[in-house]
Amino acid sequence: MEKRIITAQEITAFERYLRDTEHSDATLEKYLRALQGFAAYLAGREVTKELVIAYKQELMDRYSISGTNGALAAINGFLSFLGWPELRVKSVKQQRRIFSSPERELSRQEYLRLLETARKKGQERLMLVMETICATGIRVSELQFITIAALHTGRAEVFCKGKHRIIFIPKPLAKKLLIYAKAHHISRGVLFRTRSGKPLDRSNIWHDMKALCDEAGVDRRKVFPHALRHLFARTYYALEKNLVRLADLLGHSSVETTRIYTMESGAEHARQIARLGLVV
Repeated sequence: MEKRIITAQEITAFERYLRDTEHSDATLEKYLRALQGFAAYLAGREVTKELVIAYKQELMDRYSISGTNGALAAINGFLSFLGWPELRVKSVKQQRRIFSSPERELSRQEYLRLLETARKKGQERLMLVMETICATGIRVSELQFITIAALHTGRAEVFCKGKHRIIFIPKPLAKKLLIYAKAHHISRGVLFRTRSGKPLDRSNIWHDMKALCDEAGVDRRKVFPHALRHLFARTYYALEKNLVRLADLLGHSSVETTRIYTMESGAEHARQIARLGLVV
């Protein structure tokens, strides 16, 4: 039987497969990082079920459950791609969380301070990028669908991961973005772009947001583009209490994914319980 040795060529072939099946750049990066870590652990050894299980334990010792399961998803997918499904291992079971971590939950007040800090520093584009993500619930990778035409119609058509959905752009936001576009002589195409005309890069937005933290008085652990999408979800759910509609707006296939976005730190739940008045 041919030895089951992972090679760089096989990882490259898997990368091509992921691109052909329209996985996002973020998923691609995460999967490849996990596979490179697994290959480094194997150090040229033949892949066996025992080694995969041992690596799973090492992941559990080093990372959170969600981080471990993310890496295992990449490894299991790769093993199936190679025709070795019997080497796959089970993900780590986790009881569904009721509350989010308070140190990771960006509040409305903190969001507003970030916007104001960006405005004071003359970073108008960054301010509008944050406002656009938070006011629409759009993903950073989907900012490329915020075009001049979309601003005029109030709707952006998003094509991502083989799915299509409509993003609604609030009129006040569309007006602000059109004023920005006119001032920067952008008459068509993608609004948020680099000097070369390409859509903004996720890492640049992340870096620029982090740079606002100290002056805005916001914990750096809370500040990353996806936190704005979570704030949109929590705010919408607090008003509408409609998880299914929110899932449609966010582009989630599963309501269970959306439920994660609407979790609060527990402070509001504690206040509600205190208001029950059941302590004599």
